[in-house]
Amino acid sequence: MASNCKRDCLDLTFTATEAHASAGIATLSARLAERGLPASKSDDVKIALAEAINNVVEHAYAGVPPSDIQVNCCLCEDRLMIQITDSGNPMPGLHPPKGAPASVDTALQDLPEGGFGWFLIHQLASEIHYERQDGGNLLCLRFDFDEAV
Repeated sequence: MASNCKRDCLDLTFTATEAHASAGIATLSARLAERGLPASKSDDVKIALAEAINNVVEHAYAGVPPSDIQVNCCLCEDRLMIQITDSGNPMPGLHPPKGAPASVDTALQDLPEGGFGWFLIHQLASEIHYERQDGGNLLCLRFDFDEAV
């Protein structure tokens, strides 16, 4: 996914814990902004990246000791490509869930705590690809830009 990008690429590896994930997301967001990620996409990217990484921490490493999450980001003229790899449990059914939007007809106290992340990722990313390879997970997210960087 990232091999044909002619712009800046960055890699970051961190342990799959809430604290390390939070710091990793902040670092990636700051470095992407420094490299010229369009302001019009920065919030979308940060939300989707946070949802995807937090899913790895919460679900891929559920019941197993946390290991590393590797994130590779390549910023191109017309898109950002992100690869997230981990050695945790596979996604159920070996594909990303569709997710569901929050019901606006539900009282705030009755809303479930989670379950909307994949819906957000699908709404914000231009393309999502997942595969299980060599005992690990590879999630690719692409964000297209309206204007060139």
